[in-house]
Amino acid sequence: MAMVQRMRSSLPLFQKMLASDSVSSRSTLLNPNFIINVERSYATSAPAKKDKIKVPFAMFGGSGNYASALYLSAAKADALDKVESELFDLVEATKKSPMFSQFTKDLSVPAGVRIKAIDDICTQAKFTDITKNFLVIMAEYGRLRHVDGIAKRFAELTMAHRGELKAIVTTVIPLPPSEEKELKETLQEILGQGKKVKLEQKIDPSILGGLVVEFGQKVFDMSIKTRAKQMERFLREPVNL
Repeated sequence: MAMVQRMRSSLPLFQKMLASDSVSSRSTLLNPNFIINVERSYATSAPAKKDKIKVPFAMFGGSGNYASALYLSAAKADALDKVESELFDLVEATKKSPMFSQFTKDLSVPAGVRIKAIDDICTQAKFTDITKNFLVIMAEYGRLRHVDGIAKRFAELTMAHRGELKAIVTTVIPLPPSEEKELKETLQEILGQGKKVKLEQKIDPSILGGLVVEFGQKVFDMSIKTRAKQMERFLREPVNL
């Protein structure tokens, strides 16, 4: 309870951090050629006429580009939730099967073999054409090893689409249910009613105590480890008499 109360006392600072500029205003770096490849089989799935769909915010890097391209295709077909679920089903399969996990990472496997295997797996799992076509392209270009990262980035986009925001709270020991509830309410108060907070707890004894809250591009660090480092720097500074 004390940690959450200290966080409430720091609300003005927290809100000031939130108000600072973020990368969301930067233009997207999507690869047009890749988007064309991803969408080449989707023309019949999307409505004939629909307002132009955009990603909720710009993503960068390979996984971000792929996730954004897949988001555009899934959104046009009104299948965001289904595609997200199927991606994580595949990721879960790689975690449960070391052999399948190795297959997705082994670039020595011929592209044709990779494509046939993924096509069969998706068909048996009854994945949507959007997910299957996307994974086939990943197999063709030897990118299956990046599916886990792509799925996580895709989930960030779908959460933004639903008005949700994932907050990761790191502590030394798990927060009691009452403190977790109060922390979630505090974050909701900070972010306003336009966002729905989804709280994820992480345990890290190295922070020594306190808590670290991460969401979006923001980090609010109230850990004892960070405070100790700040105090150490302060003590090392020369004293002017």
